[in-house]
Amino acid sequence: MHQYLFFIGDFPIRAYGLLFMLGIISAGITAYYITKRDGRGWHVHIFDFTLCCGLAGIVGGRLWDVFFFDWAYYHNHLLEIPFVWQGGMAIQGGLVFGAVAGYWYTRRHDIDTWAFADLIAPAIILGQSVGRMANLMNGDAFGHPTGGNFGIIYPETTLAYRTYGSQPLWPAEVWEGQLDVLVFIVLLFYSCFPHKKGQVFCLYVMLYAAERFFLEFLRGDYVSLTLGLKSAQLTSVVAFAAAFIIFILLQWKGTTDTKDKLQNS
Repeated sequence: MHQYLFFIGDFPIRAYGLLFMLGIISAGITAYYITKRDGRGWHVHIFDFTLCCGLAGIVGGRLWDVFFFDWAYYHNHLLEIPFVWQGGMAIQGGLVFGAVAGYWYTRRHDIDTWAFADLIAPAIILGQSVGRMANLMNGDAFGHPTGGNFGIIYPETTLAYRTYGSQPLWPAEVWEGQLDVLVFIVLLFYSCFPHKKGQVFCLYVMLYAAERFFLEFLRGDYVSLTLGLKSAQLTSVVAFAAAFIIFILLQWKGTTDTKDKLQNS
């Protein structure tokens, strides 16, 4: 793994930043393909929508990491908070801020928010999978020591090495990226069957929350606990519960997408 791919003069091209942006681009391209096949013309919004949500996600991911995970460091290094190229982005904060931006965008452009969210949910999780490659190359979001002779040994320049040295660590970020691909497949498959508007997106939230909750037991980049759980686990519990309740309410009182009705008639 290489944190720096090459230099342009003294300016480093970091693998983290490149792959992070590739994750956003991958999500946007996938969303464009899905919405164009859907046939309602929403694909013309994808570039602006991706830019809007991507920027909001970067701000949210950074602030979430700073205040929930690394405040012990950043409260003494406030000027470094904007240095996103160093790594330190919390995916949950990115999703929350991105979701708020997405809701604002769909309302402003008179797009059916739930139907649109269902369409792009697979694209979001695929983008997350690519984004985890950035964490691997940067040596963050790493696992704790495996206690054996198996696992990932990170280079000396990474935070993982500075934290645990040359001990083999659980490949937490690698497994998360792989599980994201499986969630992507499940969402595409579920979308093929009749469902109420919003349920695909709720399923995405539930599956990712469950995935993240259990993988946090392997993470070793932070260890602070609240009620016996890490902050990301508490967030996952809240997100899963909220998405599950909304999923049930949609099944009870929600509406089927008009396009689905036409296709099934």
